[in-house]
Amino acid sequence: MTLTITAILLGIVEGLTEFLPVSSTGHLILATELFGFDADTWKVFNVVIQLGAILAVVVQYWRTFWAVGWGVLRLEPLSLKFLRNLLLAFLPSVVIGLAMKKYIDVLLGSPLVVCGALVVGGVAILVIERAAKPGPASGIGQLPMRQALGVGLVQCVAMIPGISRSGATIMGALAMGIERRTAAEFSFFLAVPTMLGATVLELHDNKEALMQGAGPVGWYEIAIGFAVSFVVALAVIKGFVAYISRHGFKPFAWYRIVAGLAGAAFLLAR
Repeated sequence: MTLTITAILLGIVEGLTEFLPVSSTGHLILATELFGFDADTWKVFNVVIQLGAILAVVVQYWRTFWAVGWGVLRLEPLSLKFLRNLLLAFLPSVVIGLAMKKYIDVLLGSPLVVCGALVVGGVAILVIERAAKPGPASGIGQLPMRQALGVGLVQCVAMIPGISRSGATIMGALAMGIERRTAAEFSFFLAVPTMLGATVLELHDNKEALMQGAGPVGWYEIAIGFAVSFVVALAVIKGFVAYISRHGFKPFAWYRIVAGLAGAAFLLAR
């Protein structure tokens, strides 16, 4: 399999899974195992192409970003609260992510951890779906500070590969009484600073290798993966909110459980 085809496949995996509660990082790790890729070789690629999916959020919700930006400049209360809540939710991942990066990198090299996290996360979704009592519809700027900070703390659990950043934030929000649509959109918006920060950190840690073109995976493959993940993620975002409004999260929970058990069986049978 050529590097170009590999980059396209991984870009599709990233775009499909970044905003679904199934763990994009976990799927990328398992994909490297399933197709026999060298995980270390594709590590930086897997992180950077997430920016393609993040760009899809900016494109899909550009009117919201534009309105909030102008509102902040004009010191409009609702826009300021929107920004406050986003920063509050982002803060825990900065503090814990920097403090625990060494341990997180170790977990990223363990596909069996991914399989276990997929199963545990699937069970958690089923439990929360049954028990959660979402409140009335509201906007992100209308959420109290404690809920915004709570979503940010829950997001940190997703530093374990396989848990799913979007899954943790959405289900955590539901458990705190935030209604489905707001929970999903808050997860989308929170992905922008979170994944941007993770990508910048990864690029900084690997800047010499990338600038020197060390290793087989370079900027060309990253560009392809970025473009593919952007296109696929844009399509996913458009349909995801409408889907969960009608059907909920149970299909994703059962998918996680089946995928986790199948992945573990594959890894242990090798």
